[in-house]
Amino acid sequence: MTDINKHRDKFPQKNPDGTNIIDLKSGKFIKVWQGPNHPGITGNMSLELTIQGDEIMECKTHVGYLHRGFEKLMERRRFIQCLPICVRIAVPEPDFNEYCLTSTVEELAGLKIPDAAKWMRTLLLEMSRLQSFLMWIGGQAGAFGLGIIGQWSNYVRDLVLDRFEEITGGRIYHMHMIPGGVRGLTPDGFEKRMEETLQEIEKVMKDIETTMFNNSIFKKRSIGLGYIDPSMVFEYGVTGPNARAAGIPKDVRKDYPYLKYNELDFDVITGKNSDAFTRADIRRKEIHLSIDLIRQMMVKMPKSGDYMAKVPNVLHWKIPKGETYVRAECTRGEFGYHTVTDGSGYPRRINVRGPSYTHAVALMEKLAIDVNIADTAGLMVSLHTYPPEIER
Repeated sequence: MTDINKHRDKFPQKNPDGTNIIDLKSGKFIKVWQGPNHPGITGNMSLELTIQGDEIMECKTHVGYLHRGFEKLMERRRFIQCLPICVRIAVPEPDFNEYCLTSTVEELAGLKIPDAAKWMRTLLLEMSRLQSFLMWIGGQAGAFGLGIIGQWSNYVRDLVLDRFEEITGGRIYHMHMIPGGVRGLTPDGFEKRMEETLQEIEKVMKDIETTMFNNSIFKKRSIGLGYIDPSMVFEYGVTGPNARAAGIPKDVRKDYPYLKYNELDFDVITGKNSDAFTRADIRRKEIHLSIDLIRQMMVKMPKSGDYMAKVPNVLHWKIPKGETYVRAECTRGEFGYHTVTDGSGYPRRINVRGPSYTHAVALMEKLAIDVNIADTAGLMVSLHTYPPEIER
């Protein structure tokens, strides 16, 4: 029998705060960089990893590869001119930026939008959540070696993008929400085509659930990976499915209802184990929830009526001096705009609060410790982050 005491020096000693004592000169540790073309995220960032064998002893995150100064650019443009900029902050789901920006203008200007516009915005946001979750589930499976899942999920995601194109004319960037309402309502026959799309998603999801969540390799690699203690949810400001997987029912749609969510029937989905597998399961259930909410909206939302309030000329519209914070529940968690105006036609300051900074930078450095280096991509995907959203 091997005496484990002979190999004690191979394992790192601990600092008083619990972090590993690392001496690169000892020859027992290796520093490697993963990124900036990271296999586990949508965008560019780097992980500076110190490993011993194939286990991570220290993780430092590095961003800065995508900074384009979105917030500063918006300070020099009128609100209507900010729309093409803000939608690029989170490319996979730009509609949340549209909603936060337009709602900011309406709140500060004391503008009430028509009921039909509220329903239309709610539909667009939930469709955005649906297609983003479908994109994510393919990435999560691919990070653990199940490439076929991504092909299936992207197929049905394209069907959702077809429905977006019907309404807005665009597949990725829509800019359908504008200050005062929306550009239009659903076209004739949309409800029938939307229902066909939802049925096809449900059909494909059965194959995805069987192939992915019953797969022994996926279970082995994801169960226990990246455990988030419930206390960390409040300490780090974790939101969205990452918080709900820890049993914390945080959901802006329920906690701070906006648009027409208070007229829809749904429960907040939570889990218990707070690991990568549970986070994937939460998002799987969120897909079915989005399908159900869209079906409810197809029944309740008006097919005609006013969808735009009367507003001044947007190129000469001076927004009253004030300050506000508008939030929404995107696929990753709470997404918000803190906006300050000075009475001119330009925003004095717009600060975007996205969940990716907390999840990809602060949380990742904590969760990656003692993880096998082969699982870093899977861990990062399970946190669901977008680097462009970090660098605004």
